[in-house]
Amino acid sequence: MKFLLRRSIFYVITAWAAVTINFIIPRLLPGDPVAAIIAKNQGKIPAEAAESLRILFGLDDSLSLWDQYVQYWKLLFQGDLGLSFTFFPTPVADVVAQGLPWTIGLVGISTIIAFTIGTLVGTAIGWRRGTWADSLLPITTFFSTVPYFWLGLIVVAIFSVNLGWFPSSGSYDRGLVPAFDWPFISSVIYYGTLPALTIVLSSISGWILGMRNMMVTVSSEDYVTVAHAKGLSARAVMFGYAARNAVLPQISSFALSLGFIVGGTLIMEMIFSYQGIGYTLYQAVSTHDYPLMQGCFLVITLSVLAANIIADFVYAVLDPRTRQEG
Repeated sequence: MKFLLRRSIFYVITAWAAVTINFIIPRLLPGDPVAAIIAKNQGKIPAEAAESLRILFGLDDSLSLWDQYVQYWKLLFQGDLGLSFTFFPTPVADVVAQGLPWTIGLVGISTIIAFTIGTLVGTAIGWRRGTWADSLLPITTFFSTVPYFWLGLIVVAIFSVNLGWFPSSGSYDRGLVPAFDWPFISSVIYYGTLPALTIVLSSISGWILGMRNMMVTVSSEDYVTVAHAKGLSARAVMFGYAARNAVLPQISSFALSLGFIVGGTLIMEMIFSYQGIGYTLYQAVSTHDYPLMQGCFLVITLSVLAANIIADFVYAVLDPRTRQEG
């Protein structure tokens, strides 16, 4: 219990620091965002509205930095992340909410598939080390060494341009109305196949190699030898003793991967013009949309923290040693 309490306090402090940094950084960036939005909407927004826009965006010069900070926290508790410059006057929360489900659905499912397959294959290879199965490692490692954008372009060239099996861009058929019906869901799966394949190919080798190395290390431990001496089957020893302990570092890495899912795979979404949070962040950086950047970074940071909290709890369940007091 004390372990979980200590970790919870640590993550609360970390979340406070992340939100504080997220508040300060945009205010240190050069340039005047209000002047930029007036110039962008030349003729639509009068120059006299500059002061009103500053108040609207929380940049009121009459307020001290501390007062702006307190106001920022109040807005956060209300779920208000400000207004987007690029999609003005759409709230940042609405813009993020539009791209978030697409990234979670695509990158999340792809990461889970890569983790599951990679861990199982790594377990089998590590348990049978020194056999022909080790020859699979160079093949999987090859895909991880290929630059991510290059792998995406190769996938597009083969399966979209040459074979014409899948579309090269987009997230669904624009002729369909988004709804929870089979035509729309099948269109989402069809358009998401190539991006998902790219993610799986580029990440699965890391899971295989990491699990294989941990299995080799764990297989020589005394408790594995004792399990063999008890007469347990090789399958029971592999999964119940060796794999259960070898998978612990994998869980920490998997938690971090789940956290970065929310950040999206920026290059992947750019290559396939996929409407996820990563592409939204790219648009925000390109147009100097500080509120949208701030909102995206905040969601990414909190997602990584939440994923780490889940990993700590799971780690404590799988490994009792982490719950022991010093």
